[in-house]
Amino acid sequence: MKKEDLRIVYMGTPEFAVESLRVLVEEGYNVVGVVTVPDKPIGRHGSVLQPSPVKEYAESVGLPVLQPEKLKEESFLSDLRALNADLQVVVAFRMLPEVVWIMPQFGTFNLHASLLPQYRGAAPINWAIINGEKETGATTFFLTHGMDTGKIILQKRIPIEETDNVGLVHDKLMALGAELVVETVHAVLENNVKTFDQSEFYSEETELFPAPKIFKETCRIDWTQPIQKIYDFIRGLSPYPAAWTQLKAPDGSVQTLKIYDTEKIVTVHHLPVGTLKADQKNTLEIAVKDGFIRLLSLQIAGKKRMKISDFLNGFKEIQTYTVE
Repeated sequence: MKKEDLRIVYMGTPEFAVESLRVLVEEGYNVVGVVTVPDKPIGRHGSVLQPSPVKEYAESVGLPVLQPEKLKEESFLSDLRALNADLQVVVAFRMLPEVVWIMPQFGTFNLHASLLPQYRGAAPINWAIINGEKETGATTFFLTHGMDTGKIILQKRIPIEETDNVGLVHDKLMALGAELVVETVHAVLENNVKTFDQSEFYSEETELFPAPKIFKETCRIDWTQPIQKIYDFIRGLSPYPAAWTQLKAPDGSVQTLKIYDTEKIVTVHHLPVGTLKADQKNTLEIAVKDGFIRLLSLQIAGKKRMKISDFLNGFKEIQTYTVE
């Protein structure tokens, strides 16, 4: 079968999904349609509709776009059938009902940003870094019942560096994932797909870590944790959605800080956890039980992200504050 004979429907939403679609299009594969979420109302009154990054790209290259409210609605299913896809490719979309993923003759495969079966769920990049993993990767697998449980097609690994945050690993996996998607589509094209049960990738002794959706309360920093866990937690949420803490003034008032970049200083000290140590110019450190977390950039609620030197300009008595 030639590239132009394999009819592909692509499903995705965020920037992460754009790269795989772009590479498929530029490699000459026959993408006959794109499925993404409805435009999102933004602005004070929700009067402006913002398309997803995938829709913006799809329209820029002239691809037809479907935007169903519900994936089981008959009008959508009818439009999807009319595209007559041989294969569906899913990258960072929604959980599909069976009526959708069984539709193409060659099935539907998904790109997941983890080394499955580890980190099944909505936020695999965040949780891999939060948990201090030294490597991660991307996996393609055929959809079936259950979240991220289908048979694995291909998998590739990359290291997570000690200073990597979610933004950096996201971009590495976005590029790696696009390579993997093209390799998987090519294997389908060549009728050369080999699959593996996920059980082949772990034993009974293996601890499988989930990657559930992250909420605001998930992101609150616990300063009583060991220094490495705090450091990994902050970079595992930077730049989005961002770890946060509360800055408590001597009068008892508090304000929220989002923390983006830090360094860890492992040392012995006798300060209470949460004590702030500053030189009032360029350095601000938070005492934890086995050292200090040095803050490099942060954001006060209602303000823009700033370097620590700019933050200190507005807090002349910062040593009298604490975090909690």
